Amino acid sequence: MKNFIFISPNFPTNYWKFCKELKDNGLRVLGIGDQPYDELSNELKNSLHEYYKVSSLENYDEVYRGVAFFAFRYGRINWLESNNEYWLERDAKLRTDFHITTGFQTEDIPRIKFKSKMKEYYKKAGIPVARYHLVDNLEGCRKFIAEVGYPVVAKPDNGVGASHNFKIKNDAELESFYGQRHEGVVYIMEEFVNGIVNSYDAIIDSKGEIMFETGNVSLGSIMDIVNEKQNSLYYILKELPEDTRKAGRDTVKAFDVKSRFVHFEFFRLLQDQEGLGKKGDIMALEVNMRPSGGFSPDMINFAHSTDVYKIWADMIAFDRSTKPKGESNHCAFAGLRDEKNFVMSHDDIMERYGAHIRMVDRIPEALSGAMGNQMYLATFSTEEELMAFYENVTREK
Repeated sequence: MKNFIFISPNFPTNYWKFCKELKDNGLRVLGIGDQPYDELSNELKNSLHEYYKVSSLENYDEVYRGVAFFAFRYGRINWLESNNEYWLERDAKLRTDFHITTGFQTEDIPRIKFKSKMKEYYKKAGIPVARYHLVDNLEGCRKFIAEVGYPVVAKPDNGVGASHNFKIKNDAELESFYGQRHEGVVYIMEEFVNGIVNSYDAIIDSKGEIMFETGNVSLGSIMDIVNEKQNSLYYILKELPEDTRKAGRDTVKAFDVKSRFVHFEFFRLLQDQEGLGKKGDIMALEVNMRPSGGFSPDMINFAHSTDVYKIWADMIAFDRSTKPKGESNHCAFAGLRDEKNFVMSHDDIMERYGAHIRMVDRIPEALSGAMGNQMYLATFSTEEELMAFYENVTREK
């Protein structure tokens, strides 16, 4: 029996579904997390063979001891994953230290986590990238801005989500950013791209072949959603555009991705931009070597009448899957802010859109900054219906 260690299987809360499908495929699923066992959901408990609690997942020595315990008790560890951006470096170090070869190693981290390094591989794939500057001093920043013009975007070169991101529109904001940046953190400054984020989401087998693919469109930037406390609106596409499909597949090859569920992000330009392309063209943003966050796997399932938890677990266990796609629709995510005064109440939304609603839930506090507080997932056969839904549920008094 193969041994699979799942790091933090309790968060996000829907990740028990990955564990269940692994167990159903005959793997011994071993969890390591910081939540007491008694507080785990029954679904997760039933999906795990054993659970090792640590006081903090930030403590590498504790997590290392958990892996060592499982290796001593059950023998060779065949897989170790968290499917979580925050723990990708930790996962790679544990694999390297325990000689687990099914996944990224420590030496792979720069090209999959550092935004400046990603650009080299996007270029290799022939996909345009924004000009950038690794922040050194104010004079260097001013020189770069003289070349590309305001606004520019500054963010940690190795960062998760929109944490400590800045949109800088003038000299005063540049100086403010320089004073607020975290000591010891390398920042990347990029020319501003006027575009909408389009993603390529895929499950890839051990030979680098695509087992499943789809994509989503975000109607606001994660930076603005976090910094300006906007509603979070994005949707899974009914059909993946051919240019996104090509860019995604070329990126898979450039990064030599194997045996993973990935979420690659691109900009679709809203206007002609010199050096990047024409309005409507695709250009590179960043790669994420894990599933799209939050409830996206469930959204993909609703959109395509399938089960990506199973397809991923089939990839792990068998390196193939016979799980088909069914009927396809757009699947909308609406993450609404509690502090906003909306025209439509929860009851109004359910009465009007009940036939389309697939899931309603509260967003966990740890994710609410990027995803809002109250979540609705709904499917629609046309983009017109989807956009009308967004317009109605976000209208304020």
